[in-house]
Amino acid sequence: MKIYDISMSIHPDMPIYKNKAEKIPVFEVTRDFSSGSVFESKITIDMHTGTHLDSPLHVIENGKTIGSIDLFKVITKCKVIDMTHIETKITRTDLEQVNIIPGDFVLFKTKNSYTNKYEDSFIYLDESGAQYLRDKKIKGVGIDSLGIERNQPGHPTHKLLLGSDILILEGLRLAEVNEGEYFLIALPLKVDRAEACPVRAVLLDGLP
Repeated sequence: MKIYDISMSIHPDMPIYKNKAEKIPVFEVTRDFSSGSVFESKITIDMHTGTHLDSPLHVIENGKTIGSIDLFKVITKCKVIDMTHIETKITRTDLEQVNIIPGDFVLFKTKNSYTNKYEDSFIYLDESGAQYLRDKKIKGVGIDSLGIERNQPGHPTHKLLLGSDILILEGLRLAEVNEGEYFLIALPLKVDRAEACPVRAVLLDGLP
């Protein structure tokens, strides 16, 4: 069995969405060996930092929270789909060429995986692509950008997916992963009343 770590490392110099200063994680050492016998620290972090999972509450009023998601949706078989040929956005037309069936959790590998900084022109899933995935009744979708959409007024991609209880996994790192079928583990912390949460996402190529 091979394990692929498809998560971003969390640190103050990591890529953050739109390079917003308020989204930079802040680390603080609260106790160290200069004054005691233990080392302790804390972190202040935006729930949408790095590799993270969005739940319906992110865009749906009174939607499901991270703490209430079905764990079978994030411990599951998945398909990595190579979209590195896409230059701007993933559309319905692009997805019609791919084998996607009901119940799939799909991960899109794009050019985004080959940059270590935030790019305003990141590859995204457009509204038509989201409609197609909703109609296919998938369980979740992941992408290697810090957002699954950009420059779409009203956030239709998020609303179409999360409004249909389709989870969104953002900020993946897939450069070392080939297209194919894997087993995904992407567990968020059990945080009550949160709309999103960072995750440590891994792919298993073969099970023990």
